[in-house]
Amino acid sequence: MNWITKLERKFGRYCIPNLISILIGGQILVYAVELFVNQYISFYLNLDRGALLAGQIWRVITFVFVPFSGGGPLSVVLGIYFTWFIGTALEKEWGDFRFNLYLLLGMLGAVLACLCTGWADTYCLSLSLLLAFAMLYPEVQVLLFFVIPVRVKYFGLFAAALWGFSFLTAAPLGKLNYLLCMVGFAAFFGPQAARSVRAWIRREQWKRKNRR
Repeated sequence: MNWITKLERKFGRYCIPNLISILIGGQILVYAVELFVNQYISFYLNLDRGALLAGQIWRVITFVFVPFSGGGPLSVVLGIYFTWFIGTALEKEWGDFRFNLYLLLGMLGAVLACLCTGWADTYCLSLSLLLAFAMLYPEVQVLLFFVIPVRVKYFGLFAAALWGFSFLTAAPLGKLNYLLCMVGFAAFFGPQAARSVRAWIRREQWKRKNRR
């Protein structure tokens, strides 16, 4: 990550400390407003190409404060907690500047995806945080449903498989959306992931050759 090191040396002072706390605080606030004040608040904060082109520029920032919901309130609360847990670990590992850069690249990818395809949300951004955590801490154990111990690498494999399935089954514009929204992960981990895949292929070829 030489290019990231160069950026950090030059612009390292231009970052937001404790960004994950701000992000999670915003998500909790938005969800509380959605539950108790205005259930349509997310419609004014999410990414929407028509709204962006109409001048609602605040959406390029506020969309990250809308928690991804794949179900009911419990899934939202667990999602927010897991994002905080992962984001805190990444922020400590990388420092403020690199964590800011990772999130910024993911946000830029999502905004570009929205402009190109008409829509984007925080799904892939949250997924990219999980994948980054799995790449850095594959052997760390977390408690699934606060009970079952599972190594993070298995969460990462599941998340990667889920992304791959969603990508393969999506329409052409959907595929572009999924690719652009993962630009942060590709920038940080693309070369490392490619080396890991090549090493796995070489191991499998060596195993097959020695079975003969």
